[in-house]
Amino acid sequence: MADPHPIAVIVGSLRKGSYNRLVAQALIQLAQPALQLRLLEIGKLPLYNQDLEGGDLTPPQPWTDFREALRPMHGVIFVTPEYNRGVPAALKNAIDVGSRPYGAAAWTGKPAAIISASPGAMGGFGANHQLRQSLVFLDMPPLQQPECYLSHIDKAFGPDGQLGDERLRGLLQKLLRTFEHWVECHHGH
Repeated sequence: MADPHPIAVIVGSLRKGSYNRLVAQALIQLAQPALQLRLLEIGKLPLYNQDLEGGDLTPPQPWTDFREALRPMHGVIFVTPEYNRGVPAALKNAIDVGSRPYGAAAWTGKPAAIISASPGAMGGFGANHQLRQSLVFLDMPPLQQPECYLSHIDKAFGPDGQLGDERLRGLLQKLLRTFEHWVECHHGH
């Protein structure tokens, strides 16, 4: 078997008990051996400000650490809630941090998958599609199917934080199988 593909998992919510973090943890548990999923934290990234880098300036260390952790990844899975019909500020900030310095983005060419999850009925549809717009600009081919708008996510996990919804388990497994193929099609191109 070939070496596993290192895949970044980025959670858009900073809340410790986030349903999206539970989804990310379930993904990590369900991942097949060909995908090595690694959670990349975004909560300690200072807000992006171009005045903090360039020329003789050294960018903040959390920016450098995030970019260097992201560079060797073969793909990225975003798991995000929807805040006010869009992506959370922390996730947008991580996208901006990883997109710089201009011309040397850490995101470029990495295939991506998006999972949006919400206790509401729309499953984070707005955040999912807003994130897709950024991925197009960043030259990150987004996985088209299966689409993952996870509604009523508050009912999918037991009190122990374990995934109890078998239908959702099947969807996540399908996404991981499809994403593995997506990464293999795009890796090295």
